[in-house]
Amino acid sequence: MIGSAYKLISTMMMHIRSKFKTKIMVLLLGGLIAFNPTAIAQQTPPPLIRDTEIEAIFKEWAAPLLKSSGIPHVDIILVQSSQINAFVAGGANIFFYTGLLQKTDGPGEVLGVMAHEMGHIAGGHLIAQRSAMERASYESILGMVLGLGAAAVTGNGQAANAIILGGNSLAQRRFLSHSRIHESSADQAGFTFLTNASINPSGMSSFLGKLDSEELLPASQQSEYMRTHPVTRSRIEAVNALITKTDLRDKPFAPLWIEQHARMKAKLTGFINPSQVEWAYEDQDQSIAARYARAIAAYRLNDIQGALKKIDALIAAEPKNPYFQELKGQVLLESGRVRDAVPYYQKSVTLLPEASLLRIALAHALIESGDNAANLKEAITHLKRAEKTEDRSTRIHRLLATAYGRLGQEREAKLELAEEALLQRRFDYAKSQAEGAINGLSEGSPEWVKGKDILLQIETLNRDKDL
Repeated sequence: MIGSAYKLISTMMMHIRSKFKTKIMVLLLGGLIAFNPTAIAQQTPPPLIRDTEIEAIFKEWAAPLLKSSGIPHVDIILVQSSQINAFVAGGANIFFYTGLLQKTDGPGEVLGVMAHEMGHIAGGHLIAQRSAMERASYESILGMVLGLGAAAVTGNGQAANAIILGGNSLAQRRFLSHSRIHESSADQAGFTFLTNASINPSGMSSFLGKLDSEELLPASQQSEYMRTHPVTRSRIEAVNALITKTDLRDKPFAPLWIEQHARMKAKLTGFINPSQVEWAYEDQDQSIAARYARAIAAYRLNDIQGALKKIDALIAAEPKNPYFQELKGQVLLESGRVRDAVPYYQKSVTLLPEASLLRIALAHALIESGDNAANLKEAITHLKRAEKTEDRSTRIHRLLATAYGRLGQEREAKLELAEEALLQRRFDYAKSQAEGAINGLSEGSPEWVKGKDILLQIETLNRDKDL
């Protein structure tokens, strides 16, 4: 029987703290993120955050830029790190560090960075990196950019040595750094994307201005963004010259976007820096964003009853807000009240049925609510639907493997474990699971076809890797 990889956070925290004797923070924005104690001990890349609300905000903000740029699609991925950074890797994937988002003062600055990174995509500045990252999870892409995989992608063994020695700056800079020509080109393209979309481009300048003072600092003291996207005075002047020529420079942002930015920062502050919430929001601030931050901070600081009371007040204010329903489900789930959590996750899915991450969270709650066949089958249904849009999610396959295992469907469980390992680029394990799943099956059955497809992908990826 396959054991569950999704234990309650309180259990994991006790185990990790006792093992490593250090304070480890686990973020749960929109559900459980990848959590690997061994990886933490080995100083591998920071964890990813998947959050339905923040990703929906990014999707809404990116839509006019995609239209104006002609780029068909981008995926925006959050990296939990205090560093200020953003970059493109593995194709049309923009990685935003939470430290960068928390430093921004409005949607314009986020959009300025987004447009700049889209400029790199449109300019084809990263084409050479794509083949090494095809059919990989976002975690694996980040690992290849910031971890040992950087050596394989760059062909430079020194990059791997830098990671082994505990510092990833060499690997990261070799992989991510752009030439000044590329930076200038991306700035101009980003400015064009913004103005063609009738968006005020001033955020490009104001964000760069925040980093301007770092130019004279030693490299070790500069932000990651500064090291991989050199911010020079001439670059800022060039951006400012473009901005002064457009009438959009004084155009205000829509109140909705301003509110979305406020809630995004509130959510990040509440989860990442809960002890700072009382300093960031004055007592008289009764905005939804401030109340949101306080509710999340109470949960993160283990004031469960206080958190639930604050979340109930938010739900009363906005009963059709799926993210408040999700948050209550999460607090109940992670405090051990698994069955109580299910209705709130179900309500969030009802309110936002196209949100795959909410379906994954609901499936997790259904699986953890007990080995009830009906719940396990419902969880599988939600996961299969989510898989259609979350094709890089290792978590879906792990949860499917758990659900199938508890139902006694061992072949299906093995195939899901193989899919998970394939995304993680653990090809030997993926191959063994796929071969074990199809052993003895008649040719042409659905399970046989799926297993053979996995084996073919492994063969193709291994061949490409050796080229």
